[in-house]
Amino acid sequence: MTTDNPPKRRRGRPPKTEREFTDTKAQLLRSGLELITEYGFIAAGVDPIVKNVQVPKGSFYHYFKSKEDFGQQVLTAYGSYFAHKLDKHLLDETLTPLARIDSFVENAKQGMTQYQFKRGCLVGNMMQEVPQLSEALSAQLREIISDWQMRIGQCLELAKAHGEIAADANTDRLASVFWSGWEGAVMRAKLFQSVEPLDEFWAYYRFTSTTTRPLI
Repeated sequence: MTTDNPPKRRRGRPPKTEREFTDTKAQLLRSGLELITEYGFIAAGVDPIVKNVQVPKGSFYHYFKSKEDFGQQVLTAYGSYFAHKLDKHLLDETLTPLARIDSFVENAKQGMTQYQFKRGCLVGNMMQEVPQLSEALSAQLREIISDWQMRIGQCLELAKAHGEIAADANTDRLASVFWSGWEGAVMRAKLFQSVEPLDEFWAYYRFTSTTTRPLI
């Protein structure tokens, strides 16, 4: 009676499957999103990004051509995530239009408190770094802000139709001012470790947009 020799085990790590590739890439993007949201794009080096995922530094360039490519993909992911978050609040037909923005503000306050004011808005952080960013990244930031502005503008148009804001209010301008003020309020909230700047901004914004003679 003979015994078959057991098959020899291959040395080294087996090739990654498509699923493993996708999962690891998603983890790297999530790691980058967390670090950039807290520290900004320039300060978020490759080393801490890969350390969070526990993969070799060389693997980073297997998934991304460069840090620039990585930044663009992180921005795309964050822009989509935040647009979905906005829609969750701004398209909630159980609330009046301005109450939908109220809901968004309250959710943002909870998020900042949850992370002890260490994280703010990834887009806001990167906008501060524009002088050091490529034109491609700057253009992508402008596109994302324009998309968010459009969503707020549509909600404000509904608010106008419901009589919640002045009939002669320029909703495009109001939406632009909202994001300019909101990003500043988020930065102040991080600085002072308090949601008070968010409350102050929204209370003032709400007042100016509902007056019979809007200031903007």
